[in-house]
Amino acid sequence: MPRKIGVINALYPMPVVIVGATVKGKPNFITVAHVGILNASPPHLVSIGLGKIHYTNQGIKQSQCFSINIPSEAMLRKVDYVGIVSGKKVDKSRVFESYTGELTKAPLIKDCPVGMECKVVNIMDLPTHDVFIAEILATYADESVLADDRIDIAKLKPLLFDMSSRKYWSLGPAVGDCWDVGKKMEGD
Repeated sequence: MPRKIGVINALYPMPVVIVGATVKGKPNFITVAHVGILNASPPHLVSIGLGKIHYTNQGIKQSQCFSINIPSEAMLRKVDYVGIVSGKKVDKSRVFESYTGELTKAPLIKDCPVGMECKVVNIMDLPTHDVFIAEILATYADESVLADDRIDIAKLKPLLFDMSSRKYWSLGPAVGDCWDVGKKMEGD
């Protein structure tokens, strides 16, 4: 019988992303692991949860948009850095070379293999966090991580974050095909 260990969020590890927003006229970036997929069909909605103390929140609220950038393992030091320093004290626009798509206030990161422009559709005002719900308007991907016009997660080599161990992790090999491996149970 499993042992009860208290009220612990056991959904980690989560993918690490870098959220980009324009704050006071400059690109600002923050590392985030609390990102969610709300649906898989259009409109493609995602959520990010940011503590109210974060500098980035004011830029998102003002412009009603942000970017979600998926860094690779090779970017670990910069990813961690923009998560531990505040844009209130450090100009994080210098950490990455950025570009914009249609949403000029949602800076994307050139070194991140994948980036998404997101338009805010709702903000949940929780006691300690702002949860931004947004529609993905465009996705950009480096050719090096694509296979048949789809993102190949093995080529992407995303970072994962685990709150329990307070470590970054990487993916291992695929273990099965979705909507297929379970078919082998039919007739058992």
